[in-house]
Amino acid sequence: MIRVIPAIDVIDGKCVRLAYGDFSKKVIYDEKPWEVARRFEEAGVKRLHLVDLDGAKQGKVVNFRVLERIATVTNLIVDFGGGIKTDEDIKIAFNSGARMISAGSIAVKDKPLFKNWLKVYGAEKIIAAADVRDEKVAISGWQEDSGIWIYDFINELLEEGTKQVICTDISKDGSLAGPATQLYKSILEKIKNFNLIASGGISSLKDIEEVEQVGCKEVIVGKALYEGKIQLNELKPFLN
Repeated sequence: MIRVIPAIDVIDGKCVRLAYGDFSKKVIYDEKPWEVARRFEEAGVKRLHLVDLDGAKQGKVVNFRVLERIATVTNLIVDFGGGIKTDEDIKIAFNSGARMISAGSIAVKDKPLFKNWLKVYGAEKIIAAADVRDEKVAISGWQEDSGIWIYDFINELLEEGTKQVICTDISKDGSLAGPATQLYKSILEKIKNFNLIASGGISSLKDIEEVEQVGCKEVIVGKALYEGKIQLNELKPFLN
């Protein structure tokens, strides 16, 4: 059974969602992300994907206090991403309560550093985040096109020891238009033996089942929960 990982995106310390990675299309859902996290936990959620969007934009960890608060008031296993670019950033994340970190831009811009993190912290704690537009990886909070094909990116990371990759199709993210099933299918047909975590566009339980059918073992769900398209109690079978 596929596992659902709810997402909380943070700007200015608040729980928000963007549409298509556009910072001008921001909707604030809650002033207190830790209360959202607590509600998730009460519903049986064990894992949380927490994204520091200010950090992604500024290139350094910004909203670590939110992470700290969530780690204090819940027992959720938090994977934290956004702006993790240096050894200092990753230490702040882990010291603030992250159990895993997800890093994207750094895996493109500074491969030796990313490789060192895999070695120091272990592949189970370091998730590669691949944000994709037209099958190419975008970096710096989705604002910059790296020109690297997603398939080459994942293959190279696996050679370095990566075991898990979050793949977000930017054209789907925050759209509720359905997942990038064809992209995930294409990746999993070409590349084997790693955990591909689907992200973006999920709007229903049917979408969750769709990405499971192509081989994804985990899926991140955000806007569908905040907009009431999926109810928390409907996720029980997917919270293993």
